[in-house]
Amino acid sequence: MSQKPINFLHLSTLVAVAILVGTELVGASWAAGWALGGLFQLDPMISHALEALFSLLGFIGLYFFMKTAVRNEPIRG
Repeated sequence: MSQKPINFLHLSTLVAVAILVGTELVGASWAAGWALGGLFQLDPMISHALEALFSLLGFIGLYFFMKTAVRNEPIRG
């Protein structure tokens, strides 16, 4: 069974979109945790925990975004 060749135009598009959207999602998520910690004057440990939680949510969002992007812009084909 032979596989289709890699379409490097699609691959480069997906890599660029992963970098751009990933930076935006994870950065905004981390900043939201930092802002909420400062707004409510939370303990620094709680603030860091919020930052980590929101960053994790940003990575989860990036995962689902990229899953959809690869489905619509296949690497092979």
